[in-house]
Amino acid sequence: MATQDLTSNAAVSGSTEKDLTGGVRQSAPGATTVTGGTGATEPAATRGKTSIADVVVVKIAGIAAREIPGVFDMGGGLSRTIGAVRDRVPGGRPNVGRGVKVEVGERQTAIDLDIVVEYGVPITDVAHDVRENVISAVERITGLEVVEVNVAVNDVHLPDDDTAESGGETRVE
Repeated sequence: MATQDLTSNAAVSGSTEKDLTGGVRQSAPGATTVTGGTGATEPAATRGKTSIADVVVVKIAGIAAREIPGVFDMGGGLSRTIGAVRDRVPGGRPNVGRGVKVEVGERQTAIDLDIVVEYGVPITDVAHDVRENVISAVERITGLEVVEVNVAVNDVHLPDDDTAESGGETRVE
């Protein structure tokens, strides 16, 4: 069986080439056309396409944001309330993606984060550290370019909030 050269160069004045199906493709004058390579003779890295689901980026960004000191929780008020209930249900798992929204393309992603910071920490420093950690983790793990990470600080966790949540002193008996 004879093999054909699938990577022939087109002439500057225009030419015809055989494509993978044996058909003929006309290239435009002034264009250089290189037919794609598939099959066993091509390197493994160039055979196929990798797609990354939104939920993958959501989880990576959520975990990376929570690693930063000064981040108490993530998400808006309602999502945190629902998350607290879910966390208390036996067998329930914490939602690492709470407070994270992403847009994922073929080569790039954009991330929006809603965070709650601890009282007393410099918010701009925490936001900067969160942004750096999220970008580093997402780019390292997925290979996607992170074009932006928007950080919205929705609340500040006060030390007094712990006593009310854990059944501390109440005004009513």
